[in-house]
Amino acid sequence: METTARYLWVGLFSLAVIAAGFILYLWSHNSGGLAKHSYYQVRFAGPVSGLQTGSTVQFNGIRVGEVTALALDARDPSSLTATIAIAPGTPVRSDTKIDINFQGLLGTPAIALSGGTLTAPELHGSETQPPLLRADALTGQDLTQAARAALQHINKILDDNADSLKGTLGNLKTFTDVLARNTGDFDKIIAGLVKLAGGGPEAKPKPVYDLTVTQATPAPAPKGKKLGQIVIAEPTTTVVFDTQRLLARSKDGEFTPQGEMQWADSIPKLVQEKMVQSFENEGLIGSVTAPVEGVTRQYQLLTDIRNFAVTSDSRPSADVELSVKLMNEEGHVIAGKIFHVTVPVESEDTSKVVAAFSQAFNQAMTELISWTRQTIAG
Repeated sequence: METTARYLWVGLFSLAVIAAGFILYLWSHNSGGLAKHSYYQVRFAGPVSGLQTGSTVQFNGIRVGEVTALALDARDPSSLTATIAIAPGTPVRSDTKIDINFQGLLGTPAIALSGGTLTAPELHGSETQPPLLRADALTGQDLTQAARAALQHINKILDDNADSLKGTLGNLKTFTDVLARNTGDFDKIIAGLVKLAGGGPEAKPKPVYDLTVTQATPAPAPKGKKLGQIVIAEPTTTVVFDTQRLLARSKDGEFTPQGEMQWADSIPKLVQEKMVQSFENEGLIGSVTAPVEGVTRQYQLLTDIRNFAVTSDSRPSADVELSVKLMNEEGHVIAGKIFHVTVPVESEDTSKVVAAFSQAFNQAMTELISWTRQTIAG
C-alpha cells in the first residue's frame, strides 16, 4: 500500500512540472490566451515563401507578436491573408508599412511593421474585428524571386525591341569596321591634337637662311641735283608671299612650300631690310631709311613684290620680280619700273637655292639703285 502511494505522488509531481513548463512557455511567448493581444489582418498581394503560423511579428525591429493564422482567398488566388497577434500599445496606424524580413542563415521569414506618421489614425484591433493592413505588391519577394522578376522584365524589353537592337548592333559593326579601316588616320589625328595641345616630342628647329647683300664699292654721287632723303616703305604683295617659307611656283601658278627652311623674316620685311642695306652699301647711308616717325622724306620708294619663288619653266631658277615706284614729297609718283631677274639654281641643295636668290636680289638692287640715282638726278 505504501509503495502504491509513493508512485502516485511521483506521477502527480511529474504532471505538475510538465504543466508548469507548458504554462511558462505560453507566458514567455505571449500567447495561448495568457496575455492580452491586439489582432490585425495583413493582406499580401503575392506569395510569401516560408511564412507560417507562429512566425515572428516585429515593429521597428522589435518582436511584438506572432502570426496566429494564415488564409487563402478563393476570390483572389494570388493573395494571402495573415492574422497577427501583437502586444497592446504597439503604435499601428493606417499608414504603417508592412514588409517581410528574412532572418538567420536559413532565411526564416518574419512580418516587419514600421513607420507611420503621428497624424495618421491609430488602429486598434480586436480578435473578432481585426483591422486590415495591406502590404505592397512586391512585399514578400526574396532575392531569388526579385532576380527572376528582373530577368523576366529584361527579357520582355529585349523581345519588344529585338528589331531595334539588331539595327543598333549592325550600325555598331559598320562603325567599328570604319574605325578598323582608318586606324592610321586616327593615329595622325590624335598625334595632331597632342601636338596642338603642346604635347608630343619637341619639334626640331627649322634651318633659317638670310639673303646675302653684296658689299659694293661706293659709287660717286652723280653731278647735278643731289639726292634727298629717301624712305623705303615695306613692300606690298599678295598673301601667298607674306610668309617665311621658301616657295616654288609651277607653270600653272600653283605655289608649294619647299623643304623645312625658313627665311630670316617674312618675305616683305626681309626685302625691305635688304633694300635699305643695299642703298647704304652704295654710299647712301645718310640718304636712305625705313619709315621713321619724325623723319621728313623727300622721296619714297613704293615696292610691290610680284614674285619671290623658285620657278621651273625650263630649269629651276630663283625668280625675283619687283615693281618699284618713286614718289616725291608732294605724294606724286614721278617714275616707275619693273625689275625682274632670274638666276638658275645649280642643285636642289638649300644653300645653293639661297645663293641663287641672293644673286638675283643683288642684281635687281644694282639696277634699282642706278635707276633711282638717275631719276632723282634728272
